[in-house]
Amino acid sequence: MKDEYLMAVDTIDGNDIQTLIEWLQTEPRLTHGERVEEFQRSWAQWEGMDHAIFCNSGSSANLLMYATLLASEDLSNRKVIVPAISWATTVAPAIQLGFEPIMCDAEGDTFGLDPNKLEDLLKEHNPGSVILVHVLGVPCNMEAILSLQDKYGFKLMEDACAATGSLYDGQKVGTFGDLSSFSYFFGHHVSTIEGGMVCTNNKRYDELLRMLRSHGWAKDLDAEAESQQAGQFEVDGFNRPFTFYYPGFNLRSSDLNAVVGLAQMKKIDRVCAGRVANHKVYQELLTLDKGFTLQHNDRAEICSIACVALAESTEHRERVTAALKSHKVETRPLGGGNMSRQPFWRSRYPEQDFPVADRIAASAFQLPTHPAHSPDDIRDICGIILNT
Repeated sequence: MKDEYLMAVDTIDGNDIQTLIEWLQTEPRLTHGERVEEFQRSWAQWEGMDHAIFCNSGSSANLLMYATLLASEDLSNRKVIVPAISWATTVAPAIQLGFEPIMCDAEGDTFGLDPNKLEDLLKEHNPGSVILVHVLGVPCNMEAILSLQDKYGFKLMEDACAATGSLYDGQKVGTFGDLSSFSYFFGHHVSTIEGGMVCTNNKRYDELLRMLRSHGWAKDLDAEAESQQAGQFEVDGFNRPFTFYYPGFNLRSSDLNAVVGLAQMKKIDRVCAGRVANHKVYQELLTLDKGFTLQHNDRAEICSIACVALAESTEHRERVTAALKSHKVETRPLGGGNMSRQPFWRSRYPEQDFPVADRIAASAFQLPTHPAHSPDDIRDICGIILNT
């Protein structure tokens, strides 16, 4: 057995650092430039999307998705369905940008949005948008959710920050929604130190993303799109570079981060294959008859950022996690549990009883799937759990 099993291990290795050093020795401009554009093209091609916009974090990517829909004026209203099992910055932009968030419980298999409960909320509220999370890499029930989108006409945002490389019916997550977000934080599938990406197939959204990411100006648009913006508002030629069309942000990343990202693209398929293989070992060994419920989707290839299991009870989880810690196996709770019980939510909105989200909060624990660990390492971890 290893001395320790960590949840997050840096994917940036010596080769990546050497690549960065060699690039830095050319004394390049470090801020947003050609390498960012190159990384965006590389990611879009790998993901199978028309457009990709690099920003400074996955959280910023979520913020940009909300802001883009708002600026597009495509929304029928500002109501948005948000998942009870998610991350704070999946939900926070709704509050920050003046949406009306309506929280939906998870389903017991994927821990993503429950399509039946989602439809109840769609009937009641007729929201203009929905955001889903592929929780820790397990795809949501996309057939059902897309069917609801066809029926009710909402705009769909996919938070795929922890789901790079996961497939649903052979299709990569992040390619189903109107907009999708990814994260390149330390220990995620690939890393740019800090960073995030928004993907879309909608050219208008791509233009809005570029403007909103950078102050609201049009300098990052192609010449034709920039000219259209200037013409619409009859902007004087000399003033065009510093004309702001939207109340934007500064969420740009840099060429330095993009160089690291481009180096990561050389290994992304190998990294994803390792995570898929490790997750499958947990699926094989931690089964219901052994006292555990495993997050799953039978129509998916799961490239997880971590495997999540439910113990039989909070007390059972305490025993298991104590055993894991004694063997230096890192473990964590699942995100923030039922998000309606988080202080940022309940200081503004009613706390809600969500049976599945509350069960997850009470008994879920995460397990490492990082490819620095081999399938045999994962079997060792399972042995500790099953012998507790």
